[in-house]
Amino acid sequence: MDFLEVIEKRHSVRKYSDKPVDKEILDAIVRVAQTAPSSRNSKSSCFMIVEDKDTLEALSQMRDSGSGLLAGAQAAIVVLGDETKTDLWVDNCAISSTFIQLAVTAMDLCSCWVHINGRVRFKAEPDGPKAEAYVSELLGIKEGLRPYCAIAIGYPEE
Repeated sequence: MDFLEVIEKRHSVRKYSDKPVDKEILDAIVRVAQTAPSSRNSKSSCFMIVEDKDTLEALSQMRDSGSGLLAGAQAAIVVLGDETKTDLWVDNCAISSTFIQLAVTAMDLCSCWVHINGRVRFKAEPDGPKAEAYVSELLGIKEGLRPYCAIAIGYPEE
C-alpha cells in the first residue's frame, strides 16, 4: 500500500475481532513510531505495548466515556512523554501517535486513539480524578513519564 492509500484508508475503528495481533507486528509499529520527528531531536516519546486482556479491560476504565473500546481491542500502545527531556513532550507524543496510526493502517490493521492527557475520569466530575493518574498507577509508570494517549489496535470486527 502506498502512502496516499494509507492516508485515504485510515479511520477510527472501535470494534475488533478476536484475531490476535502478532507481537512482531506490534514491535514493528513501535519501531516506526520511534522514527517520528521530535523537538530538538529530544526523542521524548516512549511506548508501552499492552496485550494482556485483564490490563486492557482495566485500561478501558480510565474514563467513563470514550475508553471502553480498549476492552475489545487485541492490543494497545500507550504513548508516553518524558517531560524531563523537553517541555514539548505533548507535541512530540502527538506526532508519534500519528505515525503509529499510519503504520497500523499500512499493516492492514485498524486503530482508535483514546486521549489520556488532560482528561478527567468522570464527565460529571470536571475537577475530579484524572485519567492520567489512573493510567500511571495501573501501569506502574515511573515519575517523569506522562501518559498522553492509548491507541487501540486490532483487526476489524467482521
